[in-house]
Amino acid sequence: MMELQIKEKKEFQYVEEGTGEVLLLLHGLFGALSNWQDVISDFARDYRVIIPMLPIYEMPLTKAGVPGLVGYVEEFVAEMGLHQPFTLLGNSLGGHVALVYTLHNPQQVERLVLTGSSGLFEDSMGSSFPKRGNYGFVQQRVAYTFYDPTLATKDLVDEVFNVTNSNIKVLRIINIARSAQRHNLAKDLGRIQVPTLLVWGLNDTITPPIVAHEFHRLITNSELHFLDHCCHAPMMERPAAFNARLRQFLHSTKRQSVVSSVS
Repeated sequence: MMELQIKEKKEFQYVEEGTGEVLLLLHGLFGALSNWQDVISDFARDYRVIIPMLPIYEMPLTKAGVPGLVGYVEEFVAEMGLHQPFTLLGNSLGGHVALVYTLHNPQQVERLVLTGSSGLFEDSMGSSFPKRGNYGFVQQRVAYTFYDPTLATKDLVDEVFNVTNSNIKVLRIINIARSAQRHNLAKDLGRIQVPTLLVWGLNDTITPPIVAHEFHRLITNSELHFLDHCCHAPMMERPAAFNARLRQFLHSTKRQSVVSSVS
């Protein structure tokens, strides 16, 4: 595993590896840059992989919600000077932010990749919020996001536990989780025209398979793939299968755009 180097530019913290066409990756509510470790390892050879650290625990309470996070991504894209359309990937809340970003900035997004995305329905960890200081509860909720509970490593549980021990962080998480539930995108998804890849865990308990089918129905130019023995974070739980689907999608949509520019 490559060690992730966190870079800083103005108020932004991010990871950036590789050169070429940009893949911009957005993590979820309790996510971290490391959630995308296998995508970085596999794709940084051929692509410029960029992951902003979303300011979920630091943003002003008044902005702690989906629109505030979309605004943050817009500022980040401008600061990084990403003028060419890029591929946008999002997991869980990151998928929700990616969808709203695409609706607001259709000319910036060449392709969209969603995995376990909120935006239609989620059984959210934020709304049943942790009893403060209850390690067992946090451990159980983190394990709930994986098909194989052993992936809820002590490091991962400790990270979430430390967050839930801070009242001000918990307030932000609750605001963001409620905002995600309020911002239902069912009426807007028909406006998304870009090629969209949906990769879903067949055993996802947070955004169940029926949610993936609904995204597929509502986003015209979308394809849907399920990964078995996989819950809410396919890029972590089934990295080889996730990356294979992603690579195939990047190649097939590349050909389409090349063909259409020639014809």
